[in-house]
Amino acid sequence: MPREEVIVVGAGLTGLSAAWYLHQRGIPALLLEAEGEVGGNVRSRAEGGFLRDLGPNSLMVKGELLPDMIRRLGLEDRVVEANPLARRRFVLNRKRRPVALGPGVLLSSSLLSLSARLRLLSEPWRAARPASHDDESIADFVRRRLGPEALAWLVDPFVSGVFAGDPEKLSVSAALPRLASMEAESGSLLRAALRNRRAGKKGTGSRLVSFRSGLQELPMALAGALPPDRLQRSRAVIGIQHSEEGWRLQTTGGELECRHLVLALPASEIARLLRPLAAELADELDAIFYPAVATIALGFPREAVAHPLDGFGLLIPRRLGIETLGVLFSSTLFPERAPEGMVLLTAFLGGAQQDISQRSPAELEAQALRDLRPILGIRGDPSYHRCALWPRAIPQYALGHGERIARIHGLCQRLPNLDLLGNWQGGVALGDCVAQANAFQKAFMEARRTAGQTEAP
Repeated sequence: MPREEVIVVGAGLTGLSAAWYLHQRGIPALLLEAEGEVGGNVRSRAEGGFLRDLGPNSLMVKGELLPDMIRRLGLEDRVVEANPLARRRFVLNRKRRPVALGPGVLLSSSLLSLSARLRLLSEPWRAARPASHDDESIADFVRRRLGPEALAWLVDPFVSGVFAGDPEKLSVSAALPRLASMEAESGSLLRAALRNRRAGKKGTGSRLVSFRSGLQELPMALAGALPPDRLQRSRAVIGIQHSEEGWRLQTTGGELECRHLVLALPASEIARLLRPLAAELADELDAIFYPAVATIALGFPREAVAHPLDGFGLLIPRRLGIETLGVLFSSTLFPERAPEGMVLLTAFLGGAQQDISQRSPAELEAQALRDLRPILGIRGDPSYHRCALWPRAIPQYALGHGERIARIHGLCQRLPNLDLLGNWQGGVALGDCVAQANAFQKAFMEARRTAGQTEAP
């Protein structure tokens, strides 16, 4: 049978980017996707004048990698910038009232007590943790440096809202490496922030963007940039095995062979395929936990929501006992997300601190409405409502995650011509996925040159 040089399995953003980068270097990789739609959890839907994203809702653009990809894909005129109001973010306080985050948090008692604010200001004088210590959770790190109230009212809602995680279980060095390095380099988070400001690093030129038809435009553009015969949708990989010259794949469309195999899949899916060949490696991958998360789109007439919705959205601390993790003010964040005179909200439920895997979409929608009505002053029922349930949403970088990834890489070395990609390593943000794919293609091309091969014309 014909043998491919490279097969990439999985057309999420990471796999699409990896295949696209290889094609840019003249390597005609074949990309296989089990579903009929590309993009993984990057999905967008337009219905009745509403435009919703079912998974991630925005893209943080910084550095040169993403702008270069957007330019080469011809998407520059499709980019929409976030509303400047997106810089304003709210968190719910003890009285269940939204409070805008910012310098004012240190000046008033609306969120933190006086003792907690003084504790924050004393951070530069607290000793740094010795580098020889074992992995530390985000919760322990924040309690040590900023105090328990900062954890409960500032960091916990951020971790549960952004990572769908539990700060008591997530590794600070794996999930928030910049935070850990700030202490290691400067001995203090506040001193590091002030040094970065003086060095002109504030913001690092980052921009929050989407696309006119939602975030799925990016993976669809990547798919469209591949030759038609190089992307095969609805072709699932059932099993893999070594062949004399590389890999043999059993798929729903027949057998395939390749010299180099790239599995750009969730950790559990990679484990399923590798278990017959490498049980220890499969065990390590299976240990990476993915909680269920639901995204719930709710559309209302503007006058039905009392809150001005003048920001990015609202995070809800877990200690308040409210199930909803947070809500994005989607029609404020980006233009044309709702019809004239309407607003669109996107609520999130689930995550590592709350199992929603057995609950129906109707139950989750009803819960989000019960939670948000008193907070945002919502009257009446939504004119538009949709629920997307992701049974395995965001991989959790738990304590020991860094060591686990190192073990995975070591065990993978025993399987030649195999690369494992995915947001279970290297960061869960969309930009991290693109960066991982780019790093893979650079390493692949370097190995090819070392072996005496040249780029295709």
